[in-house]
Amino acid sequence: MTLNIPNQTIQLNNLIGGQWQPGQGREQTVTSPYTGQVVGTFREASPEQVNHAAASAQEAFAIWRKTPLKERTQIMFRFREKLVEQLDEIANIVSLENGKTLGESKAGLMKGIEVLEFALSLQNLDSGGKMEVSRGVHCEYRREPLGVIANITPFNFPAMVPMWTIPIALTLGNSYIWKPSEKTPLTSRWISQALLDAGLPKGVFTVLQGGKDVVEAVIDHQLVKAVGFVGSSHVAELVYQRGSQLGKRVLALGGAKNHIVLLPDAHPEICGGISDSFTGCAGQRCMAASVLLAVGDCQAQIDQVVARAESQRAGYEIGAIISREQLEFLHRAIDQAVADGAKILVDGRKVEPPEAYRDGYWLGPTILDHVQPETQAATQELFGPILSIVRCNNISEAMVIENRNPYGNACSVFTNNGGLAEQVAQQAKAGMVGINIGVPVPREPFSFGGIGRSKFGHGDITGVHSLNFWSDMKKLTSKWTMQSDHNWMS
Repeated sequence: MTLNIPNQTIQLNNLIGGQWQPGQGREQTVTSPYTGQVVGTFREASPEQVNHAAASAQEAFAIWRKTPLKERTQIMFRFREKLVEQLDEIANIVSLENGKTLGESKAGLMKGIEVLEFALSLQNLDSGGKMEVSRGVHCEYRREPLGVIANITPFNFPAMVPMWTIPIALTLGNSYIWKPSEKTPLTSRWISQALLDAGLPKGVFTVLQGGKDVVEAVIDHQLVKAVGFVGSSHVAELVYQRGSQLGKRVLALGGAKNHIVLLPDAHPEICGGISDSFTGCAGQRCMAASVLLAVGDCQAQIDQVVARAESQRAGYEIGAIISREQLEFLHRAIDQAVADGAKILVDGRKVEPPEAYRDGYWLGPTILDHVQPETQAATQELFGPILSIVRCNNISEAMVIENRNPYGNACSVFTNNGGLAEQVAQQAKAGMVGINIGVPVPREPFSFGGIGRSKFGHGDITGVHSLNFWSDMKKLTSKWTMQSDHNWMS
């Protein structure tokens, strides 16, 4: 692949009241995982800027909420056009700051655009409802926006995860404050500018750069009515507790330790999807399957997984690790797995990236066999391209291991037997289940969301089950004429 690296460091600002403003807090740098070099700088938003941003968002909300849904949707149509026009440019920025391959960056943005297309359909699908419940008496639903809402997004999907919430929340009539990850903040400039170019009124959309202090200031602000979050389970729980104690609506998605149940009747040729699941995005996604529960004699299928993994070239089919610190952690985790008795089938530490990217942070696909189910490799979310194979005697043993998992994001089964697939689907303790699919991400309008420690709060973050999180349902009962008959409503 050929990554376009800017000649100059990108200077990033905050978007407040429709204007780009430099932060007044401490300066931070953005390092590219491909090269290990600084590619961007920014100053964090100050407490005063957070206050100004929230006030501007509240002022803009008063007007935006009164804008008819079809007019709001027209802006979202133009927003989509801008994103499609700049697809290659935005994908390059995502890869530059995150380490994804260009193909992965494009795919992530396209998934975000798919959520946008669902939001565009709300003008026709989400029309509320009205019924004459008694003679002369009508009841109806009216969907009402909440006000100023905030979203805090992770480093691993700088474009896709924000696009899970931006289109739906804005189309419903909210004003929006976005706090991107301080590790990957550059993409926010391109997405924000596309919204401004599409004609979104000033103040409706805000971007605040920074770290923990900015996150807490946004959550605590009295004008912020709801908070969305995606990140680690530890931080997700803290965000949920902090926001909930303040009476705010909070949906915080956490981490995962996803399992694939591999049965001996699975066709070996489809097992490449198992490899793609743990190597895609260098394993830095909450939908990566990092534990393979191999039931019985699955050697033919495992051989296909190994072959597929060994074909993944650094910088081409597999991207870089987000930071040097994370890379060092993954190396230690592999060492620990070996010390715990695992056998290395594929060792990603021997990876050879392209010459131009030798100073980046690289780990190739790594497969560990005969991993014990209670060890770190089988229980902790490592967030890297590492697959742990746990050998199981039967499905019951495999499902006991899967059910002990405190997370509940995803579980898949690879088999040609529909009955056994249904057994796994029923018993899996996960919010998303796949059959012969390694990454069971639902397509819109089906919604994304796990259970257990993978989600704190209620509802899902995309699809039809996200609408009630970003809005309230007002119920109206009316009577305008007297009727000759009488019942209990009279």
